[in-house]
Amino acid sequence: SREILILDGGFSTQLSHNVEEKVDGNPLWTAHFLYSDPEAIVKTHLDFLRAGADVLITNTYQASIGGFMEHLGLSESESYNLIKTAVQLAKQAISAYNEEEKNSKRGVRKILIAGSIGPYGASLHDGSEYSGNYVEFVSEEEIKEWHRPRIETVVDAGVDLLAFETIPSQKEAEVLLNLLKEYPQQRAWISFTCKDEFHTSHGETFEDVVSKCSKINPSQIVAFGINCTKPKFISSLICDINSNRLEKIPLIVYPNKGETYDVEKGWIGAENCKPLESYIPEWLDLGVVYIGGCCRTQASDIEKIKAAVEKWTLQDDV
Repeated sequence: SREILILDGGFSTQLSHNVEEKVDGNPLWTAHFLYSDPEAIVKTHLDFLRAGADVLITNTYQASIGGFMEHLGLSESESYNLIKTAVQLAKQAISAYNEEEKNSKRGVRKILIAGSIGPYGASLHDGSEYSGNYVEFVSEEEIKEWHRPRIETVVDAGVDLLAFETIPSQKEAEVLLNLLKEYPQQRAWISFTCKDEFHTSHGETFEDVVSKCSKINPSQIVAFGINCTKPKFISSLICDINSNRLEKIPLIVYPNKGETYDVEKGWIGAENCKPLESYIPEWLDLGVVYIGGCCRTQASDIEKIKAAVEKWTLQDDV
């Protein structure tokens, strides 16, 4: 049977249990807490490890050299160091967790750190990472140069792999896949945001995007998939990706909890959402190997996801 790795959940959702102040609303979003409350970052990672996560995603989604210089008044080198700190805090959480677990029956398990590389649009603070429309007026070169320093920094800090995540368009994905070639030892996954059952946020057919992108840099990519998207869209987005392939593409899925974000009211519609864990068997049947949660999911959700994966694995082994 194949190995299925459990990812963590929505960092900001879990972080909100560990800090007094509001997480949303800061232009640096959760990255601001790397500076103001590193202890809370470690606690949040630990919450996910205790819930059963095999992969921690660093708190660097909204981190950028320019953003830290502008909003925290840091120098360029201090900004680089703060991004490195994000990786160190994840390592600290793993050490603390291993210390807790070393005498348990379960024993110490291998935990990976994935360096979060969010889209260029996240730095624009206008929600455009969910439409990807900036690829029409920002050059590929500019997107590449914007991504490079953060990639370099988390690679230097010693992540196990890179998480190119919440990517809205094929163009930005291609930029990242080509940029990755400059770090030949490094592995990555790439996951897109999708606006419905068939299309990326920018409007390309998801299946076509995966098919094209999978040819660019196959040796360095561990999985293709979807995050920060409604769970009800996932199955139809991924169901045909491997249907005619001898060489299967490994899939990664970490959707939102399912509510809709309303600028005035915040997250609405929770009462109409099926529990996230109820989708798990279907996704695993479709070949998903990395599975977790994104916005609005917390450690308790990851626990339920892990339980659903374990249940499915037992049935699969029979």
